[in-house]
Amino acid sequence: MKLLPSTLLALTLAPAVSWGLGIRIPDQNAEAVARGNAFVATADNPSAIFYNPAGITQLDGSHFQAGVYAIGFETRVNLDNGESFSTTNDAFQFVPQTFSTWKPAGQPVALGFGVYSPFGLALDYPDDTSFRNIAHKGRITMLTFNPVMALQISRTFSAAIGAMVSYGKAELERGVRAPGDKFRFEGDGVGYGFNAGLLWKPHRMHNFGANYRAPFSIDFDGGSHLEFDGFTVPTPRGPFPVPGVNQHEDASAKFQFPQTITLGYAFTPTEDWNFEFNLDWSDWDNLNTVTLKQGSGDVLLPFNWRSSFIYEFGVTKKFRHGLRASAGYLFSENSVPNESFNPSIPDSDRHVFSVGVGQRLSRFSWDVAYQYSYGPSRNISQDTAADGNYRFESHGVSFSVGYQF
Repeated sequence: MKLLPSTLLALTLAPAVSWGLGIRIPDQNAEAVARGNAFVATADNPSAIFYNPAGITQLDGSHFQAGVYAIGFETRVNLDNGESFSTTNDAFQFVPQTFSTWKPAGQPVALGFGVYSPFGLALDYPDDTSFRNIAHKGRITMLTFNPVMALQISRTFSAAIGAMVSYGKAELERGVRAPGDKFRFEGDGVGYGFNAGLLWKPHRMHNFGANYRAPFSIDFDGGSHLEFDGFTVPTPRGPFPVPGVNQHEDASAKFQFPQTITLGYAFTPTEDWNFEFNLDWSDWDNLNTVTLKQGSGDVLLPFNWRSSFIYEFGVTKKFRHGLRASAGYLFSENSVPNESFNPSIPDSDRHVFSVGVGQRLSRFSWDVAYQYSYGPSRNISQDTAADGNYRFESHGVSFSVGYQF
């Protein structure tokens, strides 16, 4: 007997994050975050491995950079049945990243290696909410290992390619019948892909960049645990006892992650100013139906997400002693249509504002950025227990330090 609702895997594999565009985490460096992540055409620090690997040809010698992105977010929910609550997390969630590059002075080849988390984070609804059997809590974590090689083909043009090996883990716990009952799934797996980048600097004031990240899939392989107490169902012939269940079994599901393309233009009118605009596209159209496989029966789960864009703008002003200040704005489009909406991924259009400061010295650098995001009210009316109004707000802090050997 299939006891799982069709929305189960949505929470298992894709707990909500602070962004539109499904479950992406585009924040991988404090200097870039401060600029609204508009960095693909500048890409002049080791985090270029993520933003545009062709940019590492600008870094002579050996460079190392480490950082962390921390976010606390809240989804406020007002259901049509009168319930009102939020998903405020008690603490910030942390996303670490490290990048290192090496390029002999005067040579055209540069090498780099990055470790970061491009997808993930978690969500937790109250256990007594009326849609607990649709969505309760879950978490996805991912770590991507990304070696890259870049080649400076000419004085103005560089190209790069890299391999991506991503380890992911998914965890789910959701309601079955009443508070205290639960279904839990845990699984992990590895996915393989690649990234590539181009950087063209035809003039001192004009830079153009492009970054491509290939699609990949992870088969989350693990087990499920179904547990609920026995109960009695009234019938015309008298009470009918239903025994409790405590069942473990193997389970797995393959999830497709999207290809992404980012194009950027940077304008540097003077040595002290940098303006950049990026257009970032995620191909979520490839995420249609996912199959949860287990011994008690497969479940087909329709996602039917849609591709969407992030529009990113950033500006940086440099000062004396290597100091700089940046500001940025981005708008990310919603990736989850109303027809596919699930509270486990309360995606929506997002407006994101950011500011930051940093300093680059001869060998040492540091950056810190603050980010505020909000999603306008989104009303869902699909004749389910999750119908209602959803609002989103988040606060993020990013910090990075770097050193040149």
